[in-house]
Amino acid sequence: MTLFRGLSAFPLTPTDAAGHVEVDALSRVLGRIAAAGADSVGLLGSTGAYAYLTRPERRRAVETAVDCLAGRTPLVVGVGALRTDEAMALARDAEEAGADGLLLAPVSYQSLTEGEVYRLVLDVVEATSLPLCLYNNPGTTRFTFSPALIAELAQVPGVAAVKMPLPADGDFAGEIARLRRMVPPGFVIGHSGDWGATDALLAGSDAWFSVVAGLLPEPALQLTRAAQASEAEEARQIDAAFAPLWSLFRQFGSFRVVYALADTLGLGTFAPPRPLLPLGPEVRARLDEVLDRIAALSPFTPAEGAS
Repeated sequence: MTLFRGLSAFPLTPTDAAGHVEVDALSRVLGRIAAAGADSVGLLGSTGAYAYLTRPERRRAVETAVDCLAGRTPLVVGVGALRTDEAMALARDAEEAGADGLLLAPVSYQSLTEGEVYRLVLDVVEATSLPLCLYNNPGTTRFTFSPALIAELAQVPGVAAVKMPLPADGDFAGEIARLRRMVPPGFVIGHSGDWGATDALLAGSDAWFSVVAGLLPEPALQLTRAAQASEAEEARQIDAAFAPLWSLFRQFGSFRVVYALADTLGLGTFAPPRPLLPLGPEVRARLDEVLDRIAALSPFTPAEGAS
């Protein structure tokens, strides 16, 4: 399975104040990712605000992505939802619209048990023929996939990958080695958490599920390729250029920062879904400095009309 490997770019989903997807703006964002050569697009992940969108708007986003990417870049679509039947319906919508794979987070209000999450995954897998990546995102879902549960689900036909958070102890190599001993050959183990991506990739992670690649795909891809080639010095130099951005991600949350970053890049002025509020002008000033630093080491293509 190669779909979930390499650099998967997770873009924001531009919407108006009523939560309707802005098709032209989303197409601009996706076009940059495809032109840069990212290995896949992760549409409607956490950065893509899937939890704030209605089912029709999520379908609109997928259809827009399929039309824009036109087979150039594989498309993975997030289908997490509070109810199993809704997640299954979203999975069918994604397949019908032309997606290549699914990303499933166990969204909940009531805390879920491992048995409930196991059943959820089985139901969603059975709803389509698309390969599925487990989304282990305890910071948002309050559910942690244990290694034993990942190993059990990895035996299910159609479950092809897991998107892991950064390990608390920073031991990427140890975590990856332990999981590899438990899952079938070819099962993809990738990581999110952009500030830990370099360490993860150098330790042998199969994928970087990247927030920043949704808006800055070129330098993110350069970092990915350097790490994949075990060019540790080059990868760490690029990572150092990103360090001020990682600091902003930690301080304000990457979800909020990407909206300000899209504005800074000239891609459009979008507000995060309420009740979240836009960040202030002081963040925009810091982002200008961040982009200068990244461009000095790893040039990227600005948005058309951007200064």
